[in-house]
Amino acid sequence: MLNESELIALLEDIESDRVERKASASDTKKICQAICAFANDLPGHGKPGVLAIGVNDDGTCSNAAITDQLLLELAGFRADGNILPPPVMSVRKAVLRGCEVAIVEVQPSTRPPVRYQGRVWVRVGPRRATATEEEEHRLVERSQAAVLPFDQQPTSGATLEDLDLDYFARHYLPQAVALDVLEENSRSVEAQLRSLHFLGAGHEPNYGAVIVLGRDPREWLPGAYLQFVRYDGSNLTDPVVNQKEISGRLEEVMRQLDEVLKANISIASDIKSQATEVKYPDYPIVALEQICRNAIIHRNYYGTNMPVRINWFSDRIEILNPGGPYGSVNRANFGREGLTDYRNPLLAEASKVLGFVQRFGIGIPMARHELKKNGNPSLEFEVEDTFILATIRSR
Repeated sequence: MLNESELIALLEDIESDRVERKASASDTKKICQAICAFANDLPGHGKPGVLAIGVNDDGTCSNAAITDQLLLELAGFRADGNILPPPVMSVRKAVLRGCEVAIVEVQPSTRPPVRYQGRVWVRVGPRRATATEEEEHRLVERSQAAVLPFDQQPTSGATLEDLDLDYFARHYLPQAVALDVLEENSRSVEAQLRSLHFLGAGHEPNYGAVIVLGRDPREWLPGAYLQFVRYDGSNLTDPVVNQKEISGRLEEVMRQLDEVLKANISIASDIKSQATEVKYPDYPIVALEQICRNAIIHRNYYGTNMPVRINWFSDRIEILNPGGPYGSVNRANFGREGLTDYRNPLLAEASKVLGFVQRFGIGIPMARHELKKNGNPSLEFEVEDTFILATIRSR
């Protein structure tokens, strides 16, 4: 994090590719464009970019009101799903030479290109604009040089023929990239896949591509499926009422999962009075969706053939995620609101593109809220090094 003297030096210099001034926060689109551009760090400084709100173009103080609400709104841009992959950034209030300023400090991304609403924004000198094809190619090359997470590692032996390229072109691509951007360029399929992180330096699709776009993900990842079992009782030894294996590319798994969950929820009536009947599900669908989707996105696909398991008992549902805490998340802080890390950042990004994630980092808080509103007991977690077990008890 930059100290006061470093911030003052940046803000008193001419506007450059590392600093942008805003008199106010009224134009949120331009603020998000600036965050995206700093995250892409096209010049390759390897240093954070600074967006200063409360400063005029000439460096004088605009006397904008820097409130806690403003700081919360600025911080929210990181996780609202419009900037992908999510940027690493900090937001704070500073007083520089007597002027109150909101400072948004954006770290260079290790996974460029970063997009805001489907467009890659870059900054060279004082210029902020959408990236040219050559500029975007430079960002892709930089991403390939970084240490890659598992879902961006190449799938040895896979080729483009193992991907459903028609699905990619007709369905995924128009949701990931702004329509006018698509209309303006005539890139090859390989270039499009590479731009969205599905191809590395070679021609092999990565594991994320196989999971999101693959014709048969289990050919390459045997554990890439979901196992649903419903029991007539509260123990694994009780009779099985229904069971189903759900497999396919990511969107197919998510949609089939939603159908299975909805089909198994029961609705009970609560007669409040002669004229009032209130109906409650035994489980709120939103809570189930959030926890199950989290398991699919954040699971460990490497070194295990175990599927995500959903065991539906008469009194509870257990969701077993084959993957323990990751990165900044550990046993002690697991489930804390606002704290998240990504074992599979490409899958998280794809889930947002496909509409299964609205904002990052709110799945568990949303599930807890829906359970409380519906009258269910609190969400329970058993967190171990190799798995996470979530238990949702019936209303």
